[in-house]
Amino acid sequence: MAHYKVEQDDWLTVYLKYLLFVFNFFFWVGGAAVMAVGVWTLVEKSGYLSVLASSTFAASAYILIFAGALVMVTGFLGFGAVIREDRGCLSAYFCLLLAIFLVELVAGILAHVYYQRLSDELKQHLTRTLAENYRQPGATEITASVDRLQQDFKCCGSNSSADWLQSSYILSPEAEGRRVPDSCCKTVVARCGQRAHPSNIYKVEGGCISKLEQFLADHLLLMGAVGIGVACLQICGMILTCGLHRRLQLHFY
Repeated sequence: MAHYKVEQDDWLTVYLKYLLFVFNFFFWVGGAAVMAVGVWTLVEKSGYLSVLASSTFAASAYILIFAGALVMVTGFLGFGAVIREDRGCLSAYFCLLLAIFLVELVAGILAHVYYQRLSDELKQHLTRTLAENYRQPGATEITASVDRLQQDFKCCGSNSSADWLQSSYILSPEAEGRRVPDSCCKTVVARCGQRAHPSNIYKVEGGCISKLEQFLADHLLLMGAVGIGVACLQICGMILTCGLHRRLQLHFY
């Protein structure tokens, strides 16, 4: 009977090892996905960040990159801990899983808080940016962000093209008679903004605010979904790690 008990314990230990090994593979892939989403957000969409009043959106992306990199490093530690059956490595692995879970929790809270204030921030800040900062000295980055925003989303003005009538740039001699910036035009050519007819410029219901709000909301949803997916994997990993650590402890004694 004692011999059967030992064999059963050995089988359970091997079973837990294989489960943790398979988990760790998916965990490592999940870490790569988290980091990829963060990098993609900053590299491909960084042109829009200058028109946002706060850095919360960018901070969430940086936290995802950090968490993803930490997950990948932790994944290698997990492979080593499972192969060596080292209780010390398993304890360190568990602590890192817990730390990553807390980091992702912070990122999730930031994303949720930012989502709640997203609409008000865009309405206040984007309208002011278009009126006061576009094509002004020292605002090259903001100008480029607004131009890219209008071309990518095929929109004109924060709420409508009429918002540009209050712009410092449009009211200045530098505008050369433009009624909207050239980036509002469906086909951008020099001074095309002088003609503000719907056949020439983008006329979108809700303006750029509605387009940018939807874009940011979709990105926050994606960031949250990836984070939740990896967090669920981490909970499974912590349970498996505790189980294997316990089995090895029993064998030791």
